Amino acid sequence: MRVMTFNLRFENDQDGRNAWTYRRDLVVALIEQYAPDILGTQEGRVSQLDYLHERLPGYRMHAPSRVLDDTCQYPTLFFRKDRFRIMEGEEFWLSKTPEVHRSKNWDSAFPRMLSTARVEDVKSSQVFSVAVTHLDHMGQIARVKQSKIIARWVNNQPGSVLLMGDFNDGPDSETHAVLANESTGLSDSWQTLHGPEGEESFTYHAFTGAPCKSRIDWILTTVPPVVVEAKIVHDRFDGRYASDHFPYYVDLAWAALG
Repeated sequence: MRVMTFNLRFENDQDGRNAWTYRRDLVVALIEQYAPDILGTQEGRVSQLDYLHERLPGYRMHAPSRVLDDTCQYPTLFFRKDRFRIMEGEEFWLSKTPEVHRSKNWDSAFPRMLSTARVEDVKSSQVFSVAVTHLDHMGQIARVKQSKIIARWVNNQPGSVLLMGDFNDGPDSETHAVLANESTGLSDSWQTLHGPEGEESFTYHAFTGAPCKSRIDWILTTVPPVVVEAKIVHDRFDGRYASDHFPYYVDLAWAALG
């Protein structure tokens, strides 16, 4: 089972030659090339998500009870139609009033959301929970508070959990410590396979291909499933990148291989 997290970079005409209009087909091509069974995206505006929904007919976009708002950048889950049965799901804002649309607190620059689903893998009959998020890029206090809300959600889930997203923090941060620990049962998939920490693992590159900031895009998992492979995708298309983040994917198995 392949799971990918991919920050799309929001539709912004000020991006010039890297604006969504000029790279949206690259995004679709990259997704089709790596063919994740579950895809979690960040920063997608309504028009961007509609485009992916139309161009990726093999996937079901999951956005339960979402208030569609052109001002929002949503974290969104996509599932292969032939692989998963979506049983239920919810979305809520990472704030003191999670049910209030676009609510935010602490030092968060923008409203931030968690989008979740409980699904059955029809291939293996496994039932598990999946979530995607995008924590604030400015508010250090907010990121910790937001991660604590997510940790509470994880602790309330029966069975296995997959959590992915752009956390805007590195693996040595308090945000990471709140989420990846014995209490939640989550582990960082990159660390599970002893991936190197350094520029080669940084996932933000500002359309340049030169890694900067840190490894801020994570996929956190419980056991089961078992992490078999983890890869940060550095692909270019005729010298161009699909986004300002490198996508990250993991291959998972419900039983240990070998």
